[in-house]
Amino acid sequence: MSARFSEDVVPLSDLKANPDKVIDRVQESHRPVLLTSRGRGVAVVQRLEDYERIAEELRFVKAVAQGLMEAREGDVSMEQARWQQTLRAMESAAQGKVVDAGAVHDWLASWGTEDEKDAPESGQ
Repeated sequence: MSARFSEDVVPLSDLKANPDKVIDRVQESHRPVLLTSRGRGVAVVQRLEDYERIAEELRFVKAVAQGLMEAREGDVSMEQARWQQTLRAMESAAQGKVVDAGAVHDWLASWGTEDEKDAPESGQ
């Protein structure tokens, strides 16, 4: 769905005169149409599915960028820190290192309390 604004330009007067033709064109080509007034771009018409997909991709890119900035600044949320601890624990388990089940239970039970514990250390 890349726009070809050399081809996909429609004056507002054409849209007013025949809106179905413009909508059909957008639906069939899967390309947005630039609407113009007095030779200047004023709006874009595109398929709803394309708009929703682009909006979702933009939200995802923004979330990734925000996460990268937070990681760079060392501003990691408690949830992210817990996830990182969990990944380290899973890696240790994959290496054959074990952790006492009671210690894991105590760690998980402490989440959200004033006395939150660090993840238990694994032994051999």
